[in-house]
Amino acid sequence: MAVTTVAEGVHRISGAFVNFYLVEDEDGLTIVDSGLPAMWKVLQDALKGLGYSLEDVRALVLTHAHFDHLGLAHRLHSEHRVPVWVHPEDAFLARHPYRYSHEKSRLLFSLTHPAGVPVLARMAGAGALKVHGLEEFAYLPGTGTLDVPGTPEIVFSPGHTNGHCGLFLRARNVLFSGDALVTLDPYTRRAGPRIVAGAATANSAQNLETLTALAATGAGLVLPGHGEPWTEGVEEAVSIARRNGAA
Repeated sequence: MAVTTVAEGVHRISGAFVNFYLVEDEDGLTIVDSGLPAMWKVLQDALKGLGYSLEDVRALVLTHAHFDHLGLAHRLHSEHRVPVWVHPEDAFLARHPYRYSHEKSRLLFSLTHPAGVPVLARMAGAGALKVHGLEEFAYLPGTGTLDVPGTPEIVFSPGHTNGHCGLFLRARNVLFSGDALVTLDPYTRRAGPRIVAGAATANSAQNLETLTALAATGAGLVLPGHGEPWTEGVEEAVSIARRNGAA
């Protein structure tokens, strides 16, 4: 697992093929998504290395509520009272992170795409099968900005899940694309801009269409839930993702 600074005041925590992020501001920290349970110590070490503690975290904002983005949410909220924000359309998923819609059978997809199996195994080893749901959270607005450190703009981008939202830091020209646009598909292990396979995506056609909303931000840096940061602009990433299509 690793911690890297990817933009001014923005830090990426990665491990087991999953990313989440820390955003610094003068008012404290926002965590964007929360990885998997095994990342808890990495988070603590990252905060310490930056001169912070968990008491400086003002919010956890979820791009969506799949288990690999929800991993530390329950502990952050229950032990440290960190407010957790999620879109209303993902509220059920936040409570029940394994009961999500997907177009294709995960088992059959894995049998026909064996390259993704080691990725999923690494995620399981990091606690992907032991994620607790939430009972208390706040709802993201469908548009506008959120009054948390970094002041992210909400980019409603459903398809991967019904309530998926990108988060745009306009002043820093950074877009957190969640799993609406990734640079590594965990289910196929294919790299480069794309959407996640139908084994984990609710509606691939909608996901491809909603990339328009992400492209409209004009962000120079795209930070996905899986894969490496994309530095060549969101419009180029969206163009490539559409050419790659659904899996």
